[in-house]
Amino acid sequence: RFLQTTCKRSFLLSRKMLPSTSVNSPAHGNGALSSRDAARHTAGAKRYKYLRRLFRFRQMDFEFAAWQMLYLFTSPQRVYRNFHYRKQTKDQWARDDPAFLVLLSIWLCVSTIGFGFVLDMGFFETIKLLLWVVFIDCVGVGLLISTLMWFISNKYLVKRQSRDYDVEWGYAFDVHLNAFYPLLVILHFIQLFFINHVILTDTFIGYLVGNTLWLVAVGYYIYVTFLGYSALPFLKNTVILLYPFAPLILLYGLSLALGWNFTHTLCSFYKYRVK
Repeated sequence: RFLQTTCKRSFLLSRKMLPSTSVNSPAHGNGALSSRDAARHTAGAKRYKYLRRLFRFRQMDFEFAAWQMLYLFTSPQRVYRNFHYRKQTKDQWARDDPAFLVLLSIWLCVSTIGFGFVLDMGFFETIKLLLWVVFIDCVGVGLLISTLMWFISNKYLVKRQSRDYDVEWGYAFDVHLNAFYPLLVILHFIQLFFINHVILTDTFIGYLVGNTLWLVAVGYYIYVTFLGYSALPFLKNTVILLYPFAPLILLYGLSLALGWNFTHTLCSFYKYRVK
């Protein structure tokens, strides 16, 4: 009994001497930080650290980024579970390692070159298409969507009792990249094997296969985006992010009834871009 009392006193004493690690601790929440910690946690400091690592390939964890790409297809919930771990260990939701962005850029370049080859484009036409897809379709549209989702989530989805928390813009951009990757693989890689011999044959089977791939790709984008914001514990009503499924399915059925081939439209638009 004396030994139990002594151990209990020692444990309580150690609890008082150790720093607090509760969720309300300034080191882990959105509370007041010391001037030195606050400087390290500003958006500018995080952005500078991210961009600085963008040119240091040895510091990037490409193996982990490849693991994330794999699980975005098989189990995207596990990818966002890792974002929780990053918040607990590094006090930020957004990625601090640009390895995923680098691998996505490589995928984008390779798939776009393949698209140019399948559409029988010349060298300079393919380069023009590549620049357009990278800087307009991926980066430009990504910045627009991320900023819009960042504004909407902070303005309308944050719980009233969690007003001290906010969605990081970098996290909104990460969610877009996570959702864009499966869409890219489906439309710019898997679809390449069916374009010339199936999809562009102007038959019902052609636009059925093509439009179904579009349905799966865009549907996956919506679903992964929903998972990204529903993973944040201080957001509410994130189920509304699944509402675009209704007009998407309606548009899919309408396209089959009217014989509208989405892929044919995309290919015509790509060829128009590079003229």
